[in-house]
Amino acid sequence: MRSKGFEGMACSIASVLGAIGDRWGALVLRDLHLGLRRFDDLRQSTGITNATLSDRLKALELNGLIERQQYQSRPDRFEYVLTPRGQDTALVVMALAQVGDKWDLENLGGAPLTFINGKTGHAAKLALLDTVTGEPVRMRDIKIEEGPGADERIRWRLAKRAEHTGTP
Repeated sequence: MRSKGFEGMACSIASVLGAIGDRWGALVLRDLHLGLRRFDDLRQSTGITNATLSDRLKALELNGLIERQQYQSRPDRFEYVLTPRGQDTALVVMALAQVGDKWDLENLGGAPLTFINGKTGHAAKLALLDTVTGEPVRMRDIKIEEGPGADERIRWRLAKRAEHTGTP
């Protein structure tokens, strides 16, 4: 059973999670970023049932993350490609991989995938950067403030944080 959507919530995180759908949607996006395009390949990679995969592909398409492209007729067969919006989810996929590698909950002893800079051949990772200076920012130095799209719920959350931590 699918949970209630996030419509009307002023939250960028909720909107991305709503577009991805669930953990199966995230794994389908992972595979599309890896270059898999066909239904059978996606099903084999994820171990997902046909019905669930079909449902997730339709949802990802409806949310503008993927497009179906016909590659054969008689019978009609389609492959799935990332839209520009879908390509943006590479950041989410990489962030999840980076955290998963750090946690190593499956005791793999190393990263299952390595992200490489195609120009230098060096490993690449996501990092926080100052938007003006381009300098790296440590997580402990991050401060969260109200943004221009904030609504009353955001302001309430920030007020609760201030109430509990004593910091605005």
